Amino acid sequence: MSDTENTLPKPGRAPGPWDPKPGSAPAAAPTPATASDRGQAPVEKDQSLVWAAASTLLMAGFLWWITGSVIVAGAILFGLFVHEAGHALVMNRVGMGPARIYIIPFLGGLARGRREPRSEWDGVLVSLAGPAFGLLAMIPFVAVGLTTGQGEWMAGAFFIAMLNLVNLVPAPPLDGSKALGPVLTRVHPRLEQIVLLVIGVAVVWWGVSTGRFILAVFLGLSIVAHLKRGVWRPAWGTLSWPEAGKSLVLYLLTAALCGAAAVAALMPMVEGSPADAVRLGLAYLGFGR
Repeated sequence: MSDTENTLPKPGRAPGPWDPKPGSAPAAAPTPATASDRGQAPVEKDQSLVWAAASTLLMAGFLWWITGSVIVAGAILFGLFVHEAGHALVMNRVGMGPARIYIIPFLGGLARGRREPRSEWDGVLVSLAGPAFGLLAMIPFVAVGLTTGQGEWMAGAFFIAMLNLVNLVPAPPLDGSKALGPVLTRVHPRLEQIVLLVIGVAVVWWGVSTGRFILAVFLGLSIVAHLKRGVWRPAWGTLSWPEAGKSLVLYLLTAALCGAAAVAALMPMVEGSPADAVRLGLAYLGFGR
């Protein structure tokens, strides 16, 4: 998950989908220039070492509790760090840094930049960098799994791939909402709202049917809050048509790569059968039991 939400429209560019809603705040008297006025977020204190360690331990314990496996829990936690590192690297590359990485107990992670993205295209690149880069975390687990023949390591690699694939769901605050959301808005301002409504219903159904109540409630509330904002993003303020086309292609390629990596991780456990790997993956996710 990445935090690329703009807090102030940058001078000289059209409002983007993450800019404040026009007319949402009363005009204020002129004040001296601040970091926000210069397109830079207010300087935040770094997360203390104690809290960073406590957050990581809480997250590790939670993952161990829900997975029942130290190896799988460690894989997801490692994958989370690598995923957020991907966001941070691209944030620094496009001038949003220095970026920071935070672990949020029971929910996941967050990469936050010091500056706003200069364009919606930069925001798309930052959002897709996490899932794409995050797949690299699979390499050590696949290597150990193939060497030892222990399926638990391959299961860990599978969940790393799924961590990145799930983040591509176009629902706030997941990366897909910032990667695909501007594309949908470029097509029509109402399209993103319709897609979010469909996803919201699907998430609630999935959570109730598989017992993933925490994630389902978290995503459901985020979607409802986003829908309550209404449609206010002007189509001309988002991506250009060429940028929208490139964003869609990159999004679909990243999703396909994550899905293929998830299936490939399970194939050694089912004698190389892609169909059986898909069935095993669905069983891991709570389907087909």
